[in-house]
Amino acid sequence: MTSVSTSDASVRAATAGRNTWTVILCWITVLLEGYDLVVLGAIIPILLKTHHLGMTAGDATTVATLSLVGVAIGAVCVGPLADRLGRRRLLIGSVVVFSLFTVLVPLAGSVWMFAALRLAAGLGLGACMPVSLTMTAEHMPAERRARASTLTMTGYHTGAVITSLLALKVTENWEILFYLLGVAGFAVAAIQFFRLPESEAFVRARQGDGARRVPFTELLKPAHLRAGIGVWLASFMGLLLVYGLNTWLPKLMNDAGYPVPTAVTQLLVLNIGGVVGLVLGGLVADRRGIKVTTLGWFGVSVLMLACLSIEMESDLLLDAVVFLTGVFVFSAQVLVYAYVTQYYPAAVRGTALGSASGIGRIGSIVGPSITGALVASGIGHPWGFYFFAAVAVLGFLAVLSLPARREETEPAA
Repeated sequence: MTSVSTSDASVRAATAGRNTWTVILCWITVLLEGYDLVVLGAIIPILLKTHHLGMTAGDATTVATLSLVGVAIGAVCVGPLADRLGRRRLLIGSVVVFSLFTVLVPLAGSVWMFAALRLAAGLGLGACMPVSLTMTAEHMPAERRARASTLTMTGYHTGAVITSLLALKVTENWEILFYLLGVAGFAVAAIQFFRLPESEAFVRARQGDGARRVPFTELLKPAHLRAGIGVWLASFMGLLLVYGLNTWLPKLMNDAGYPVPTAVTQLLVLNIGGVVGLVLGGLVADRRGIKVTTLGWFGVSVLMLACLSIEMESDLLLDAVVFLTGVFVFSAQVLVYAYVTQYYPAAVRGTALGSASGIGRIGSIVGPSITGALVASGIGHPWGFYFFAAVAVLGFLAVLSLPARREETEPAA
């Protein structure tokens, strides 16, 4: 009896160790993505001020857009490969690809080479978040997968804060930001090679189905189509809101009559609310159900975004509304990912999450573009917030259309 108990304890300890390494390394990978996707915005003023490579505002917009396009393509393409070749191999390879091209960015000899390198880095980067979320979820019991997704995504905001702080320090020596990111990425990939285990859910699925390739068209079959359409629409709307607000909130606040310092501060308040919302959203979703929680989060987002269209004389009231907007808008998007990790079986989970992330990235391009057009037309406030509120309504309806649960459940990892 003693030897059996000792053996069981050893197995549990080994499993806990694998799960811990998975959570930490996937969180750090998401942190790298948060760092990368903010770094360009942080240095664009410097690039334009110094006329680096003769870059114009239009060139900077092209570079930023191609970066997001690369991320979208990478997110969509990695899913089937992760379901065929494994999560571990794809994640390590993706980190290496994006680190390599990131290190090369400062060496670009022309604007178009700069843009091409950002596009290539985006291809690797786009795979990192969906694979990280998949692996983290698959190393957690099914009843804790919402928390697994939301807590992992706090790494994104942490990376964004780190970039912002570093950008204030390096000023015109912006190249350091890319060299640091690339070297950090290579270091993370090396640690992943030695310490990151493969997902047990993937291994079980592979043993059951062989090495069957899982194409994107698998999601179009009747068993998955309803959920797929709802997830794609909700992800599109969610990321449209996240990127639209992060890009244009200070300008919209300034147009509403708030002084520039107050307007810029609201972006910090928004992201602090985002971190709180991610932690809170995961806890509530695991207790009350992911679908009903996501519906509630999108519903409150509609109310908060509509309230932002109203000019508030009290700074405290404004801070409270912006904070709550961050709490509900940012985590509503991530709860859509949590739904995917719980609803889809392991054999197609990577493909489903990759497609949700990739299609959502289209929203991340559309959101800032439409809001920018409203601002350029002189109607950014209040119509920008009306637009965001309408998008949140569409996100709510998309989540409402989702099936509540899948009939078959897999054993916990």
